[in-house]
Amino acid sequence: MTGTELAAAVVERCAEAARNLRETSGVTPCLATVLVGDDPASVTYVAMKRNRCARAGIESRHVALPADTTTEELVAAVRALSADPSVHGILLQHPVPEHIDERAAFEAIDPAKDVDGVTMWSFAAMAFGLPGFHACTPGGIVRLLDAYGIDPSGRHAVVVGRSPILGKPLGMLLLARDATVTYCHSRTVGLSDIIATADILVAAVGRPEFIKGADIKPGAVVIDAGYNPGNVGDVDFAGAAARARLITPVPGGVGPMTIALLLEQTVAAAVRQTATA
Repeated sequence: MTGTELAAAVVERCAEAARNLRETSGVTPCLATVLVGDDPASVTYVAMKRNRCARAGIESRHVALPADTTTEELVAAVRALSADPSVHGILLQHPVPEHIDERAAFEAIDPAKDVDGVTMWSFAAMAFGLPGFHACTPGGIVRLLDAYGIDPSGRHAVVVGRSPILGKPLGMLLLARDATVTYCHSRTVGLSDIIATADILVAAVGRPEFIKGADIKPGAVVIDAGYNPGNVGDVDFAGAAARARLITPVPGGVGPMTIALLLEQTVAAAVRQTATA
C-alpha cells in the first residue's frame, strides 16, 4: 500500500483549492512552522514540509527558536501566531527539547489553526465526530485504507502505540468506522498473541522492526507508521509481507499521506477563516 500517488493527488487538489481562494479573495493559505533547536531530523522534516507547501501554492512562514528556549517563550511565540490573521495553520515540530512542556506549547495553538491535530480540543472533536482537524498521520492512514478499499467495519484493529498524536487518535478514528479496536504498547503482556488476531494491524511504537513477521495473521492489512534510522519501520517488512494481504512500505507508505493531510487541512483552515473574516 503506497501513499505516494494518493498523496500527490491530494496535493494537486490542494493547489487548485489554494489557487481558487487566491483568485476569489486575494488570500494565500499560510502555514507557520515552529522549530525549537537544530535536531537534524526535525530540520529535515520541516524543510520537506515547507517545500511541499511551495508546490501546493501555500505560503510557508518559519519560526526558528534556539534550543534553550523556555516553555514560556515558546508558548508566547505560538500564541502570537495564533493571533496573527495572516497565518491560517500552525505546525509545532515535535519532539521539542526535554526541558519544554510540549503539551503546554500545543495547547497555545488556536484550534482553528491546529492543522496538525495536536491539541486536546482537536482530539475531543475527532473522538466525538465534531468538526475539527485530524491528527495528520492517523487521518492519512484512514485515507489510505479508503483508497485501497479496506473497510474497518467489523474488523479487529490492533494499534501498537499510544502516542496522543498517533496511536490514540487513530484508534478513535477506526472505532468511528465500526472497527473493534485494541490498544497495545511495548509493555503489553502477550503482545504477539494479540497481534496474531489483528485483521488490521497498525505499528506506531517507535522501535525498529519491533513487530515480527511470524506474528502477523495471514491475510491481515499491516500499516507501518514507524520511521527509524536507516529507513526502517516498526515492522519486519520482509517477514510481514510474506503473510499480509497488504502492507505499507517504509518509506513511501504512511509518510507522504501525513504531509498531504497537513497541506489539505491548511487550505481548509484558510477557506474557513476567510469565510468568517
